[in-house]
Amino acid sequence: MGQATLVGFTAVVMWALLALFTDASGEVPPFQLSAMSFFVGTLVGLLARIVSRQPRERGASIPPAVWLVGIGGLFGYHFLYFTALRNAPAVEASLIAYLWPLLIVLGSALMPGERLGWHHVAGALLGLAGTFLIVTRGGGLAFDSRYAFGYAMAGGCAIFWSSYSLLSRRFASVPTSIVTWFCAASAILSLACHLMLEKTVWPQDAGQWLAVLGLGLMPVGAAFYTWDYGVKRGNIQVLGASSYAAPLLSTLVLIAFGFAEPTVHILAACLLITLGAALAAKNMLFSARKRRRANA
Repeated sequence: MGQATLVGFTAVVMWALLALFTDASGEVPPFQLSAMSFFVGTLVGLLARIVSRQPRERGASIPPAVWLVGIGGLFGYHFLYFTALRNAPAVEASLIAYLWPLLIVLGSALMPGERLGWHHVAGALLGLAGTFLIVTRGGGLAFDSRYAFGYAMAGGCAIFWSSYSLLSRRFASVPTSIVTWFCAASAILSLACHLMLEKTVWPQDAGQWLAVLGLGLMPVGAAFYTWDYGVKRGNIQVLGASSYAAPLLSTLVLIAFGFAEPTVHILAACLLITLGAALAAKNMLFSARKRRRANA
């Protein structure tokens, strides 16, 4: 279970590159960028099938609920997130959307064979506090009733992604390779939204094209595959709490590439999120230490 949890955490690391690649992609509209990225993400899955020589899933053997959960999770989250950013200030919308790790930790108590401990909840809350510092940059929030629709869409983001993650665990027998078709469906739906809502703007140079490729290869590609594997076979409470590392790592990446400046708030957020993740993973860390002592 520890190895699967680490595999799942690589998705969090890849999601940390989302902001950097998105900024570097130029003026490509959100749904067009989503369609292009999901297309590349589909190719990632197809390539993995060729390399690993995985057998094809039989469509008739996959329950309809799996298709609904998978496509609804991947495309639904992005649709609601883009809608939220169009109808509410980015700071408040982002913070509301980032309730999903906490919802995963709390919702895991409803999963068969799972036990929710106080340290899981405390770790997730510390992570949320650290995310608050990052998103607000040490400032306050200004919720305004005029943006109620946008806030609701951001809340929908949190519900959709946490539900997708939790329900995926209920379908642990479904191979992770099915994510290939979730990405394909999300690419088609994103393209439809783009054609209805946006004007096409292509990347202007090689750097912007590489950024789009990077999005599809990692944060909007391979990350979905490793996350699926992690939530199905790993410690979902630890994954939920440690997911708050994504905004922190994203900020550190932006600082490293000169898109943001280091501040005391980021340092405080780093401490809170690290402490929260360690607290949530307390049992897993101690059990691993006991096994090493026993084998010594």
